[in-house]
Amino acid sequence: MKSSGEELSIGDLAAGFGLATHVLRHWESAGVLRPARRVGDRRRYTREHRLRVALILQAQAAGFSLEQIRVLVEAPDGPARRGLLREHLAELDERIARLRATRDMMACAADCGSEDVLECPTMRSGLESVAAEGGCAAGLAAHRAPFGAS
Repeated sequence: MKSSGEELSIGDLAAGFGLATHVLRHWESAGVLRPARRVGDRRRYTREHRLRVALILQAQAAGFSLEQIRVLVEAPDGPARRGLLREHLAELDERIARLRATRDMMACAADCGSEDVLECPTMRSGLESVAAEGGCAAGLAAHRAPFGAS
């Protein structure tokens, strides 16, 4: 049931995005979403919160952690937010380049004449490069660090 006026209940806000209400409660505990007010023990959200939920979902799809989203939404002003987005854009570009290289390696191995893809020279060469660099896990962890972390 729709809430009165311009306010939305947590259920209405969550349902508009196909989310469970516990997701919004989790986001609240992570500091990325706060209700406009509470009436008794019930959260009330405005239409502006719909934009915040859309931002959170898009940021997560782009690889932002909830901590990175919190830092973004709590940034003091537009220029600070823009700088954070540029920083993350550079990380996305690096991740895309790694994904393209991995995709190309896998495509080559899938079409390789070797009996086993693990014996494909291109696949082996790519895997040897990853092993020499310390593996993908270290690179992935670096991209999940909050903004401004070293």
